[in-house]
Amino acid sequence: MPGGAAIETSGLTKTFGAQTAVDRLDLSVPRGSVFGFLGPNGSGKTTTIRMLLGLISATSGSVRMLDQPIPRANASVLPGVGALVEGPAFYPFLSGRANLHRLDSADPRARTSTRRRRVASALDRVGLSSAAAKKAHAYSLGMKQRLGIANALLQPRELLILDEPSNGLDPQGTREVRTLIRSLADEGTTVFVSSHLLAEIEQMCTHVAVMSAGRLVEQGRLDDLRASGAQRLDLLTPDPVDARRVLDQLGVVVDPSTPSDDPASMTDGTARLLGELPAGLRAESITAELVRAGVRVRGIVVAGVSLEERFVALTGEGFDVAQ
Repeated sequence: MPGGAAIETSGLTKTFGAQTAVDRLDLSVPRGSVFGFLGPNGSGKTTTIRMLLGLISATSGSVRMLDQPIPRANASVLPGVGALVEGPAFYPFLSGRANLHRLDSADPRARTSTRRRRVASALDRVGLSSAAAKKAHAYSLGMKQRLGIANALLQPRELLILDEPSNGLDPQGTREVRTLIRSLADEGTTVFVSSHLLAEIEQMCTHVAVMSAGRLVEQGRLDDLRASGAQRLDLLTPDPVDARRVLDQLGVVVDPSTPSDDPASMTDGTARLLGELPAGLRAESITAELVRAGVRVRGIVVAGVSLEERFVALTGEGFDVAQ
C-alpha cells in the first residue's frame, strides 16, 4: 500500500449559526485503503464529505486531498476524485448510457474519441450493460446507485468518495458493489465509504473512523479497532456451576442472563456460558484452569467484539437503519 494520506484534515470545523456540525476533525485516510466513515444520523458525516469536495466551505481548519490544499487546488485535484454524494440525479427520460455520455461531455478534460468505450466500460464494471438502453426513470434505486458509481468511474481516479453506495441494493447488488470497491483498491484507488451498513463496512474496509455528535471518537485500522474492545467468551460445558466458579476467579464477567445450573436450559446435558474477559487473559489459560478444576470443556471460543459492539461502545447508540 502506498504511503502517505489521500485525505488529511486538521481542526476541520463547520458551524451553522449556533450549531456545530463538525467539530475540530483531524482525519487521516491512508492511500490505497478502503476507509469506512461511520456515525449515526446527524453525526456530521455528510457535512464532512461536502467540505472535502469543496461543495461547502469550512468555518475553520484545513483539508488536504491527494497532497494538495482544498479548496484552493480544487481545479487540479478534483479531476482525480470520483464521488457519489447524497444519491445520484439523472435525466429521467434519457437512457443510462445517454446519461453517462452527457455527464462525460460536461467534463472539459474528457476525450471525445474514447467516450463510447469509457462509458461502456463503466457500465460493465457496475453490472448495468444489459440495462444501458433503459430510461433512467425506469431504474430501481439500486440501479441508480450503480449508475452513479459508473459516472464516478468514467475517468481514472486516485480517490473515490462514496456516500452510502449500497443504498437500495438487493443482496446480490450489495455483493457486486463490495467486490467492485475491493477491486478498485487492489488497483491502487483509495476508496472512502460513508455507510450505515456495519456488516458491509466490516467485510470490505481496511480502516475506519467513527463520528459522534460532530466529533471524531476513533480512527485507525479495522482490526485494531475491534481488538481494542473487550474479548468475549463462549463456553460449552456440562459443568456450569463449577465453570462459573473458575471464571469468577479468573475475573471473567459472566453474562447475568447465562444459566448456571438449570437443567431445562441445557441441550444434551451441555450449558452455554457467555462472558467478557479481562485484559490479557487468553483462551489457553482459561482452558487450563477449567481442566485443572475438573470442569469438562466441550467447546470454547474467545473472540474480539464485532464492529457493531465497538460502535455502540464508542458512541453510546446504534444505527437507525431505517433512515
